[in-house]
Amino acid sequence: MKHLLVLLSFLMLIPELMAQDMAVSPVSENAPLLIKVPEWDSKKDKKDDAPLHTGKHDPKTATWLALIPGAGQAYNRKYWKMPIVYAGFAATGYFAISNGNDYRLYRDAYDFKTGIKTDVSEKAKTEAGKYTNENLITLRDYYRRNMELSWIIMAAWYVVQIIDASVDAYFFYYEIDDNLTMKVEPKWEPSFNDCAYGYGNGIGTAGISVRLNF
Repeated sequence: MKHLLVLLSFLMLIPELMAQDMAVSPVSENAPLLIKVPEWDSKKDKKDDAPLHTGKHDPKTATWLALIPGAGQAYNRKYWKMPIVYAGFAATGYFAISNGNDYRLYRDAYDFKTGIKTDVSEKAKTEAGKYTNENLITLRDYYRRNMELSWIIMAAWYVVQIIDASVDAYFFYYEIDDNLTMKVEPKWEPSFNDCAYGYGNGIGTAGISVRLNF
């Protein structure tokens, strides 16, 4: 792509070079037309191939901004990741709150049934009448475990979105070569036993073949 841009720029410069040459050194009609071609400078070409950055993209800044969920992704201009980040927090938060409410419900139901607490909601009293003490303990512990697991997953999701913003910031200017390809296809390795005419018995090993081209 870059070499194509250099070629197009060179073609655009040809008319100007021709005009300058004819203005400085007029030639006769029968004289051959000479076009001055600029010399190619390898060092200059390498400088032209270097990416132009208007500002420095700092991974440390992205990490600090990622402390606010979604801010790091916005800094990296990965706006499509922001809804995913917020959806993860919304889902884990919903399950944490829902399981927390059920945990407190069956905890109060058990406390009411055993006489530990009398000031409970009507729903807790209803649930206390439905189940035995053992059932209430099982339900209480089940929802408490789910509640705690939901909060742990939310904390892990918070760390993941910080790591994601930091990694994206480090590879912000990284360009992937067009020649890099990955091919995944099923593979079958037959197993031939010693038998007449060299034919096997159809037994083999199935698997997946992954090939990377650089």
